[in-house]
Amino acid sequence: MIQTIRKAWGIPELRKKIVFTLLILLIFRVGNAIPTPYINTELLGAYIDSTGGSLLNLYNVMSGGAFAQATVFALGVQPYINSSIIIQLLTIAIPALERLARDGGEAGKKKIASITRYATVAIALLQAFGYYMICKNYGILEQSGIWPALVIIVTLVAGSSFVMWLGEQVNEFGIGNGISMILFAGILARIPTAFTTGRYFVAQKGSIGYLWLALVLLGILAMIVLIVHVNGAERRIPVQYAKRQVGRKMYGGQASTLPMKVNMSGVLPIIFAQSIASLPATVWAFVGTPDKDTSPVAYSIYSAIDTKSVLYLIVYFLMIIGFSYFYATIQFNPVEISNNLKKNGGFIPGFRPGQPTSQFIAKVLNKVTLFGAIYLGIVAIAPLIVGKALDNYSLAIGGTSVIIVVGVALETVQALESQMLMRQYKGFLE
Repeated sequence: MIQTIRKAWGIPELRKKIVFTLLILLIFRVGNAIPTPYINTELLGAYIDSTGGSLLNLYNVMSGGAFAQATVFALGVQPYINSSIIIQLLTIAIPALERLARDGGEAGKKKIASITRYATVAIALLQAFGYYMICKNYGILEQSGIWPALVIIVTLVAGSSFVMWLGEQVNEFGIGNGISMILFAGILARIPTAFTTGRYFVAQKGSIGYLWLALVLLGILAMIVLIVHVNGAERRIPVQYAKRQVGRKMYGGQASTLPMKVNMSGVLPIIFAQSIASLPATVWAFVGTPDKDTSPVAYSIYSAIDTKSVLYLIVYFLMIIGFSYFYATIQFNPVEISNNLKKNGGFIPGFRPGQPTSQFIAKVLNKVTLFGAIYLGIVAIAPLIVGKALDNYSLAIGGTSVIIVVGVALETVQALESQMLMRQYKGFLE
């Protein structure tokens, strides 16, 4: 990775893109230090720390700690990620959007991007209102009234829209993957806070605290190795193309492969599953956590759906598997691929074109997706189980963070390598 960045830095055009991307990330970090008026950041930070591995804590990690500090960029890229997922789901459900995405070409992509932007602003409005209600219900506001509410909501929506614009600038003038790069920078900014976890182990466990800390660090390294290995793993189905003559030229006859990535949906199933699984406890946090003495029944229900409960772990794991299958079927349509192979004169050895080919592709897809879904579930659940065993819930969303950081780093390196390959290619004459 370091070698790739050094080579890319030697190319003037890529060096400009890297510098531009770094400047955008610097602007993002500066915005994360500008506070939103009328909010007591100390009380807000203490409340979010008390929520453990809830959805609020996930938002805090994704925003680089800005969510707990009530800065201008407190909502971060979450509204854009949620709107992108929702529009992607609606593209499958609504025929007009499906036709626009499939047959609209470049104009169709711009139209869908415009719809995604409007959806981002709408979701940011809802999240900003929820943010304000949390601050109001838990006495975190320094001043109440309509004007503070309006200022807080407008500031957060404007900050989220500006972050979305920064990501688009990185896509156009930088090295690409703008939203992912901003998410990457936000998570990396939380690394200094990770030393708090290390001090926790040493302080709570006494002399064996260093052993626990070493085991946790070893587990993180093993998780990184697993993520890197599985991220590049793929199942390659052999494809043979029949020879055909067009005019006086002969085409086809070559052998190829149909690659099928083990983890083709990335970290999206984890983010979406955690958002939905944590939603009941988060909504309950909006109205106030029930008291154990005055409302024992409500407190029992809250404890059952809390992000620290066993029921939450089971539901979370099953939802990751379900969403992994869902995204795999969206991105990889066996019937469509089978028809494309048939039109181009391709076939899978041992299977007739048409339905037998699509059935075989679907069978392989189910097996590969099952392995990738279980892998995602283990990576997401393992920090939760370790945090529950050690009574330290700051590890709760470590798996999600590690997957995002490693995945974005690998994608960035691949993007730089492809751009370097385009510029260093000398053509057929040499």
